[in-house]
Amino acid sequence: MEFTTVKYEVDDRIARITFNRPEIHNAFNGTVITEMQQVFDEIGKDEGIRVVVLTGAGKSFCAGADLNWMRSVIKQSFVENLAESKALAELFYSIYTCKRPVIGRINGAAIGGGTGFVAVCDIAIAAQSSVFSFSEVKIGLIPACIGPYVVKKIGEGKTRELFITGERMNAERAHEVGLVSRVVDDDQLDSEVDKLIKFLLSSGPEAVAMAKKLIGEVPAMTPEQYKPYTAEMIARLRISDEGQEGMDAFLNKRKPGWVER
Repeated sequence: MEFTTVKYEVDDRIARITFNRPEIHNAFNGTVITEMQQVFDEIGKDEGIRVVVLTGAGKSFCAGADLNWMRSVIKQSFVENLAESKALAELFYSIYTCKRPVIGRINGAAIGGGTGFVAVCDIAIAAQSSVFSFSEVKIGLIPACIGPYVVKKIGEGKTRELFITGERMNAERAHEVGLVSRVVDDDQLDSEVDKLIKFLLSSGPEAVAMAKKLIGEVPAMTPEQYKPYTAEMIARLRISDEGQEGMDAFLNKRKPGWVER
């Protein structure tokens, strides 16, 4: 697939997606949203993919909305704005619900909506030089489409503070509030991501997908709903091909079939 604003590569079961507008710090516009959605639609259909890595080209991860795009947005009607906002909301949902684990390789600034892309990653590893901010309030807006995922990731209290202050955070502060999982020296970013990839590949791919589904759905359920839901989920996994293979491998002290020998 050919794209103009993102790079998409699949190699050895790993899908790597790169915001590819380094000259403007990977700021996103309508084209980026469309192309990124196409990428995640493709990932959803590719059973060979086991892990997804999201990063930015050059010195930044994603600096938020493209200023030229914002100049056009400011002139749009409510209906036009709503259509583009719905597309962005759908993209965040697609990343959040991707059945494969999504690693955020945060290599620099992640500002505004760029911080939202960090929040929808399952695990985010940040370079020490990275900076973050939910800066929308500074221009009279709010981080609306990313709001549900930030609340899920860092909790309501921290979200309230960061959304209404627009605080600019260094990597350590982002780790403190729970936005990123770990912080490493800039020159260690790739090796840390590679270690995490290797670790994820040792897990059953369908088990990982179901774990993500469980985490996304159970918090909204009542006890009457989640008790039968979780019981049925584990019962089905135990009799599945992957579950049978995994348990047999464990009991017989061998590696399961999904692990490279």
